[in-house]
Amino acid sequence: LMDTVRTTAMLFAVVLTALIFANFINMAGLPNDLLALVSGLNVAPFVVILVIIAIYVVLGCVFESMSMMLLTVPVFFPVVAGLGYDLVWFGILVVIVIEISLITPPVGMNVFVLRAVLPDVATGTIFRGVTPFWVAGTIRALLVLLLPGIVLFLPDLLY
Repeated sequence: LMDTVRTTAMLFAVVLTALIFANFINMAGLPNDLLALVSGLNVAPFVVILVIIAIYVVLGCVFESMSMMLLTVPVFFPVVAGLGYDLVWFGILVVIVIEISLITPPVGMNVFVLRAVLPDVATGTIFRGVTPFWVAGTIRALLVLLLPGIVLFLPDLLY
């Protein structure tokens, strides 16, 4: 019971802190400033999406998935909307990339969680075990990135 209370308290602390941070970011105008900066760079919108994906992969080394989403989506959402991308597609892409980032070597957060649960198994063995999942996730992310119609087929039927 005490472990559950501690875990719940930590999760609520992360959520509340992220909400305060998101409100601060919005009040400070960072998303609009970032959109203006990106628009002024004269780079293809696809390059911006690739940079966002790279940021998520790096963040996967130190953050867990919920914290990453709560801290970054309020910043990236207006940028992606301003670039004209479908936001449902972006949400699905973010979830896929976050899950890939959590098992990406050399510092995949989930790999070290698994290592703590299974102390008899070497970290290298765990990384070799998750490699097929990393490859499959990367292929899935590339498909979603290059063929957005894959994930937008069902939502488009609702319109």
